[in-house]
Amino acid sequence: MTMMHKQPIAPTGVLIIAEAGVNHNADVQMALRMVEVAAAVGADAIKFQTFRTAELVSRSAPKADYQRATTGGEESQFEMIRRLELDWPTHHLLRDHCRERGIFFLSAPFDLPSLDFLVDDLQLERLKIPSGEITHGPLLWRAAASGRPIILSTGMASLGEVEQALAVLACGYLGHSPSMAAFEAAYHSVAGQERLRERVTLLHCTSEYPAPFASVNLRAMDTLATAFGLPVGLSDHSPGIAIPIAAVARGAVVVEKHFTLDRTLPGPDHAASLEPLELAEMVRAIRAVEVALGDGRKIPAAVELKNRAVARKQLVALTDIAAGTPFTVANLGAKRPGTGLSPMAYWQWLGRRAERDYQAEQPIGEE
Repeated sequence: MTMMHKQPIAPTGVLIIAEAGVNHNADVQMALRMVEVAAAVGADAIKFQTFRTAELVSRSAPKADYQRATTGGEESQFEMIRRLELDWPTHHLLRDHCRERGIFFLSAPFDLPSLDFLVDDLQLERLKIPSGEITHGPLLWRAAASGRPIILSTGMASLGEVEQALAVLACGYLGHSPSMAAFEAAYHSVAGQERLRERVTLLHCTSEYPAPFASVNLRAMDTLATAFGLPVGLSDHSPGIAIPIAAVARGAVVVEKHFTLDRTLPGPDHAASLEPLELAEMVRAIRAVEVALGDGRKIPAAVELKNRAVARKQLVALTDIAAGTPFTVANLGAKRPGTGLSPMAYWQWLGRRAERDYQAEQPIGEE
């Protein structure tokens, strides 16, 4: 029996990427289970990492501090990464499983052969460039030359480095041969800027695992949007779910967050990742925030109108008032419900004489 593929529904709001990364520990069944979890909690996409260890890292490269803290210092970065590498057939399996579960498959390439595989073999519709590759000019140019939309993480980068990366992307999108002069010309051209606006999303990111709250600097996301006029989002490594939710409230159109099936598993990124229930709560909260953002118009919401008369006040007699008696601060006031004259008219009635008798709490002007 042939299994029918469910097409993922293109998100109309914030794109939520559940970052599996290398938290599968090169266990295919664990990776497949992560696809199922990400789909079940409502994430739009799940993202893995595609690399050939020998292309990515030299044998003498040291580990980052967080990698030594989570995986020890006995093995090299090369050995650690090699243990986490997924082969090409597994990528096909994961992509197909994503189709069956109705979730987008994404993977970040860390070297040129991996990029070519994702583009030519897996035929991904969108590429995610990780922060560590933002200065990898050849990879940036080739990614853009593929014509694919690109999500570019900017962790560890200055504003100038982001601009330089965008110049390379503009050159690639225009199909121009790469050179420093071509990058600059493409970036400053009308066509180059148009391609960037159409196809590039920038993610603010703090490349520490976990990232302390004081290092997150969410306002830098606003700076990226202002500087480059591109859609922006957040690749978040801070503890918990508060920061991704805040990012959506500040205008993020993409949120990426690491998750794991179990934070106690061995590996470099598990400790800084969400567990499934936390991922589910993040997705629910982001969906609530994006709905709550509304359209920005300050008008009464439809659901408020039924409460307006109950919550507001009207002008009433505070005491019995005989016809001909002046309205004073002692006998004129405001009380609920607000079905009569607005208390904004209070000063217009002070000093006037009552044209009829009023009983205490009777609305003023009531016939």
